[in-house]
Amino acid sequence: MTTTVLPIDLPPRIENASPLSKAQVASFVEDGFLAVSGLIDSSDVAAIREDAGRIARGDYPCKAIEKASPSLSDEEILKTILCIHQPHYISPVMERYTRHPGVCGALSQITGAHLPYWDGSVKCMQSMLFVKPPHFQGQAWHQDEIYIPTRDRSLVGAWIALDDATVENGCLWVIPGSHRIGYLYPQRPHGNPDEFDFAQESHGFDESLEAPVEVKAGTVVFFNGYLLHRSRKNRSSMFRRVLVSHYCNAWSRLPWRVLEGETVASADRRCIIPVAGVDPYAWKGYDPPEGNVWLRTCQATEELKAQSRVDMREEN
Repeated sequence: MTTTVLPIDLPPRIENASPLSKAQVASFVEDGFLAVSGLIDSSDVAAIREDAGRIARGDYPCKAIEKASPSLSDEEILKTILCIHQPHYISPVMERYTRHPGVCGALSQITGAHLPYWDGSVKCMQSMLFVKPPHFQGQAWHQDEIYIPTRDRSLVGAWIALDDATVENGCLWVIPGSHRIGYLYPQRPHGNPDEFDFAQESHGFDESLEAPVEVKAGTVVFFNGYLLHRSRKNRSSMFRRVLVSHYCNAWSRLPWRVLEGETVASADRRCIIPVAGVDPYAWKGYDPPEGNVWLRTCQATEELKAQSRVDMREEN
């Protein structure tokens, strides 16, 4: 049988080395997640940590973050932040790590490994810098594809541990294999604001199947967008910092938002970064980043503010 393929004028390929073994790729397809050491070295971890401080201090001007007092240390500033959304919109350092060749090489092997004829093409649409200081909440059960829909179940998070992630400080917990059927579970309020942030929780599955993903700093945890996962409150005295970026098959349109006059099938947000293979929709051009970030705080911030007010009264 002969197949006729319409010609497509494609841009040059972005080539990355393939760091994963066939067994690792198969494990990701089967389990929905994969922890990989050796892709990020200690100098990378240090560079991202240092840049987190610069972002939080307001060294990259944007509306969401005011310039911090020079008298405050990076740790004092960061301990009021749970997460900074889209740091790569303002920081060239964070953007560079969305393109990290080791991470993107692995993504070129696993992102669409469940798809026949996939050619290793990948694009990035989001970054999130989780700071998660001591006593800050985690996030209840969820699937990332609820928030970032793809058309072929190819969403992948690349979770770079910037500190050792342990059960005590709020590591990831996953339900291995929960991505396989491609079902998005319903959500509801979790009713536990001390343990989890404001986001709703997914429900309707056996939570006893969960497993912790404890990893050393520098490890990258890849997980599919349909994988059920959560993290608990940081009960330690240390930060649990993570840079997680989200990617999908570049051949999938990205109907993240559907604008007036579009359909779900035609919607395709273009504030993306090609990181592997080709971008078949390059002819559409690219939307520029907003030049701003979004800060996520939580109850712990209000507790810190309340304690600060008490300390000030005692000093006066």
